[in-house]
Amino acid sequence: MHDHTVQVLIDADNLDVPRLRLLVAALEAAPPGDVVIAGAPTALEAVDWPVQAQVLPATGWQGADILLARAYQTDGRPLLLATGDGDFAQLARRHPGIVLVVSGTSSRSRTFVGPRISTTDPAADGGAQLRSWLDKQTML
Repeated sequence: MHDHTVQVLIDADNLDVPRLRLLVAALEAAPPGDVVIAGAPTALEAVDWPVQAQVLPATGWQGADILLARAYQTDGRPLLLATGDGDFAQLARRHPGIVLVVSGTSSRSRTFVGPRISTTDPAADGGAQLRSWLDKQTML
């Protein structure tokens, strides 16, 4: 049986607070499933995260990346990857399901390309594309 949930990995250190708030609003409108957020404590405290989310304080350079990589599950579910850096490009390309990369336009890496990968900047459209993608995944 197909699981209608979306796996969500959020690197709170690599997106600004306005983009993170747009992301949280979209997640609350269409609860996706497994949500894991990692980042420095100051980044985590700047946003009111969904209550069902797993929030992991990270320390050190790439600490959040390591925690998110550990939380990642290789399965066919859609993956929403919110990050401002290209460290997860390989993970996105290898993920067996579809992937939406949420990032800032200026930091969107050309490495996030693949037949099942799309990208969006919630600040560019107020989160409309993000909400549409989440709605589509939860309706499948």
